[in-house]
Amino acid sequence: MQDSAYHELHTLRDLLRYAVSQFHASRLSFGHGSDNAWDEAVYLLLHTLDLPLDTLEPFLDARVLPEESARFLKLLDRRVSERVPVAYLTGEAWLQGHRFVVDQRVIVPRSPISELLADGLSPWVSDADDVDLVLDLCTGSGCLAVLAALAFPSAQVDAVDLSEEALEVADQNIELSGLDGRITTHRSDLFDQLPRCEYQVILCNPPYVNSDSMDRLPPEYRHEPALALAGGSDGMDLVRRLMRDAPAYMAPDGILVLEIGNEYDNFIAAFPHLEPVWLTTANAEDQILMLTREQLAS
Repeated sequence: MQDSAYHELHTLRDLLRYAVSQFHASRLSFGHGSDNAWDEAVYLLLHTLDLPLDTLEPFLDARVLPEESARFLKLLDRRVSERVPVAYLTGEAWLQGHRFVVDQRVIVPRSPISELLADGLSPWVSDADDVDLVLDLCTGSGCLAVLAALAFPSAQVDAVDLSEEALEVADQNIELSGLDGRITTHRSDLFDQLPRCEYQVILCNPPYVNSDSMDRLPPEYRHEPALALAGGSDGMDLVRRLMRDAPAYMAPDGILVLEIGNEYDNFIAAFPHLEPVWLTTANAEDQILMLTREQLAS
């Protein structure tokens, strides 16, 4: 693909057109930072050329050097032939305007909980400054832990994961954020290795993909660690444990914010007597729920 393209693609506009055509022809799946071929091609090109990621227009008709074109086409070829998520190609992902380093030890940051944290979980948290302790379970890359520390400026945040490899990435992102004095990582199987603590906010984006859906995942998602995705036959294996154990780790007025993705029906079937508040974001509906300690304890 590359050799024939070297001599015909001269500008950013040429490369973008070619990339979008390749993405469509290859029937790629998106969802790791962008949901369409154009946005992903723009990001990959601007990143590869070390240009500002929000500034395309002035450069569209600028000519690219042969080595720049070759560098981009090499990444493009991997995206198409190996179906690698673009975040793994660039080594970074962006969430709510913040950059996080990523690789295949963690899933690509994309949780819609991040949108809720941008508003400090208002109105469910009346005063962000009053939050002292936050727990981020299944932290992965640490992205939600970092965003929580920014949302609740007085809080200490515990970031928990079972995977040592994921925590290595989380530690890197926490250090890069400059918040390492306020965020601590812990290796634990949910609450099992955690000391008792009364968290006012618990965030959790657990493995929740049911087994049938796991079998049908597009190739892009198979590059991500299955440990962070697979939730058992109905997707609720870890969620059941979470619901059972969370009250013992919550302040009397504590809340749990839980992401369940497309498993709404399975959640309702597993917990028919619970009446959570369903939190809507710009990109998610019936995918995030909130429960109080009182609801969980009962």
